Amino acid sequence: MRRVLRPGGRLIASVDHPFVAYTIQEPQPDYFATTSYTFDWAFGGQTVPMKFWRRPLHAMTDAFTTAGFRLSSISEPQPDPAARELFPDGFHDLSAKPCFLFFVAEVPLSTTGSDD
Repeated sequence: MRRVLRPGGRLIASVDHPFVAYTIQEPQPDYFATTSYTFDWAFGGQTVPMKFWRRPLHAMTDAFTTAGFRLSSISEPQPDPAARELFPDGFHDLSAKPCFLFFVAEVPLSTTGSDD
């Protein structure tokens, strides 16, 4: 992704919070290991296996910075209060447990004047 963004460009990414994958399995896996896991999700009446990767926070931030991005924001979003009426059973869990991380990564402005 870094090579297609020009200097000053931004990447906004949403990922599973690393604690989500860590806390849903018993026994709890090694938090610092990068591994994969699969869940079956139901879509339109069909069950589909969804593969996820578990990685610690430092591995995520290191991947951005190693690729040449500058992290300008890392946030743990809360659900919109209006969602309480739409999802009364799940609202408390979404507002009290970490679910997602949002990263805003920017390509630094070039100091040489080129669009490298």
